[in-house]
Amino acid sequence: MSVEILLKPFDTPHQTPPFHKIKEKDFLPAFKKAIESAKKEINEIVENNESPDFFNTIEKLEKSGKTLTRISNIFFNLNHADTTEEMQKTAREVSPLLTEFYNDIWLNGKLFDKVKKVWEECDRTTLKEDSIKLLDDTYSAFVRKGALLTGKEKEEYRNITKELAKLSLIFGEHVLAETNDFKLHITKKEDLKGLPDGVIEAARALAKTEGKEGWMFSLHFPSYMPFMKYSEKRNLRKRMYMAYATRGNRNNKNDNKNVVKNIVSLRVKKAKLLGYKTHADFVLEKSMAGSKQRVLNFLDELLKASYGFGKKDITDVENFAHSKSFNDKLQPWDFSFFSEKLKKNKFDIDDEVLKPYFRLENIEKNVFGLANKLYGLKFVENKNIPVYNEEVKAFEVFDEDGSFLSVLYVDYFPRPSKQGGAWMTSFRDQYVENGEDIRPVISLVMNFTRPTKTKPSLLNFMEVKTFLHEFGHALHGMLSKVRYESQSGTNVYRDFVELPSQIMENWALEKEWLKEAGKHYLTGKHIPDSIIDKLIEAGKFMSGYGTVRQLSFGFNDMAWHTLSEPFDGDVVEFEKQAMEPTRLFPPQKNTCVSTAFSHIFNGGYAAGYYGYKWAEVLDADAFEAFKEKGVFNREVANSFRKNILEKGGTKHPMELYKAFRGHEPDIKPLLKRSGLLK
Repeated sequence: MSVEILLKPFDTPHQTPPFHKIKEKDFLPAFKKAIESAKKEINEIVENNESPDFFNTIEKLEKSGKTLTRISNIFFNLNHADTTEEMQKTAREVSPLLTEFYNDIWLNGKLFDKVKKVWEECDRTTLKEDSIKLLDDTYSAFVRKGALLTGKEKEEYRNITKELAKLSLIFGEHVLAETNDFKLHITKKEDLKGLPDGVIEAARALAKTEGKEGWMFSLHFPSYMPFMKYSEKRNLRKRMYMAYATRGNRNNKNDNKNVVKNIVSLRVKKAKLLGYKTHADFVLEKSMAGSKQRVLNFLDELLKASYGFGKKDITDVENFAHSKSFNDKLQPWDFSFFSEKLKKNKFDIDDEVLKPYFRLENIEKNVFGLANKLYGLKFVENKNIPVYNEEVKAFEVFDEDGSFLSVLYVDYFPRPSKQGGAWMTSFRDQYVENGEDIRPVISLVMNFTRPTKTKPSLLNFMEVKTFLHEFGHALHGMLSKVRYESQSGTNVYRDFVELPSQIMENWALEKEWLKEAGKHYLTGKHIPDSIIDKLIEAGKFMSGYGTVRQLSFGFNDMAWHTLSEPFDGDVVEFEKQAMEPTRLFPPQKNTCVSTAFSHIFNGGYAAGYYGYKWAEVLDADAFEAFKEKGVFNREVANSFRKNILEKGGTKHPMELYKAFRGHEPDIKPLLKRSGLLK
């Protein structure tokens, strides 16, 4: 039976998933068998007559369900990166099974009694530091997942968690469908005015794949963003903007307003069941910030520092537009267009001038090269490692001493089967089993511009930074050096997880790295110093606007998750009020961020979106350490590796940060870097 392929150790290089042998129909029966097997492992712990201790209870629980974890990682990663209708149908069937299985663990009274006994009575002096943290985290996880509930409360908790899992899947399916459903089909050449040749060529290729003449633009970022930046047809920019900004709010079968209402209401109910006033109180108990008030104060502090700069950015763009015979009020669909022109006017650079220097293959080589400079890593493509789509590449990653560290998949281009955005994920996290270091299998998924018949994939500067960002997450996963899987790699507090990714973006504006990374795909010439200087100078361009925009998402997220009662109001109006303090443009009818806000309704960032800005404070402060001793300094890099990248979730993040930096993070380097210090 082919289903056995998923249940047995894989006979592939580094036991990577044998994608070429896995059939979609195998997942559901494999899940069911793996769940039964995992239940037996849990039952062994519960029925063990020996007195519970750290090893026969906590550690055994940590090591249970490995096959189920492996199958889940494969299935849900594919469902995000290469889905089909059958996969989505299976996800809807599997999700309640998994929720029920995990609820059966967390709500198992006999099991919790054993965990509680170990937590209360264990001699901690006999345990290593990571074991003590595992013990505390395990006990805390049981309490936070309902172990202290009784009778009807447990049943209500089960129903809420099942429904939330289902709604999250539905939300994501709706956003993907809404993104794929809209296409701007252009048949008149004059409607392409202002668009660069490469953008036009990509649009023609997209039209051909749809069996159409002319040119086609989609809501996927490599198509959407260049159109908004360069199209001189204001009416078409407005159409694209409105299509993007109304996703999930069109009163059709993919409408997400009721999904949002149900999710936030169920989160409130779940939080209250567990003894918290709001979902944010529940989430932020396990964060660096520690409380919703500290998060709200943090957002307010940054808004005070940036709002005036954001307003000035809008005024500068509007004044520039008026100087170019634009006589209307500046609207959101005008901002990218005129700010790009203002940027070119001020710094004499734009993405289309830069893109020929940023060929994807050369960026990949230099991102890997940066990891070699800092940490001594080597990346070797291995075509014998199976991949889940023919476009995916697989690399073996080796340490400086030649020892194997990780497998890394890279998946660069948009497909209708792939969700939008960019992310790092893992098919297997690192951990130690029976003395053997099980190395991780990491994946980077992006949505970069596809190559065409005449041009390779050329990235804009923001995509170069995106590559570095996601690669930072990959380093966090690949360099993990812990004993327990639940503490591995990116298994850290949500407002700490972005530090390893965001610090990598700093090298995008370091001349020595950029000089090598930027090489013209036709002439082979390195990017001129004059352009690099302008890029560095332009690094603070529109940072006020960018900061306020990012904060608006944080305010929106916190508004939804500081609700203390179930919500049955108007989603659009609620969001409008939540984002009012950050408003830079008048609100547009029917637009709604929340109905397509996958990070908080189909991801792990609920009551945590502020974490991006929080981590920017960390990364700006941390990068000062590199600047003090040299941005490629191996001593500083090794300290960052040893104290942060290798440690995962073995300690509280502030302890890890102070071990690297010597002090708590300071907000001033971020304000200085962003040009937000008056």
